[in-house]
Amino acid sequence: MTAADDALVHVAPVTVLGIGNIILRDEGFGVRAVEYLEEHFSFPADVRLLDGGTLGPELLHFVTGTEHLLILDAVSGDAAPGTIYRFEDDAVMAHFQEKMSSHEIGIQDVLAWLTVTDRPIPNVVVLGVQPYELTAGLSLSPEMAAILPDFAQRAVQELVRWGVLPQPCTPSGRDA
Repeated sequence: MTAADDALVHVAPVTVLGIGNIILRDEGFGVRAVEYLEEHFSFPADVRLLDGGTLGPELLHFVTGTEHLLILDAVSGDAAPGTIYRFEDDAVMAHFQEKMSSHEIGIQDVLAWLTVTDRPIPNVVVLGVQPYELTAGLSLSPEMAAILPDFAQRAVQELVRWGVLPQPCTPSGRDA
């Protein structure tokens, strides 16, 4: 990205970042969650929904300066598949130190870089779900797809805590 491109990047006060590899079924859950939110809610202009996919340090351009960062992801932990995880503050970096995948290494690097350059994001929350399947495929497992609506509501609740009021909309994109 060039300096001219940097000037074109709009950093919103609130960023919802979906990360994951969509070719490994449930590993792409964070990206699919952002897509779901885009389809089912409308957001104020100061909120940016971002498909971070498997980008790593490149995400620095998109999150530097945001005040609230909600990261949606598949999270491998010790719990049963379908378990929802929530990390905040110091627990976020502790989570990403596990380095489950390349995109998580990238997020850890971005958050660490912002901290050491005195530009930390004041509010970071990770919401994630323990995946069922990590095999090759473009769609979520049926079990993970079934979790998506409730998970999206959890994401909306996080945004409401930050003063953001997403509005439900019809599948055609019009407000309900």
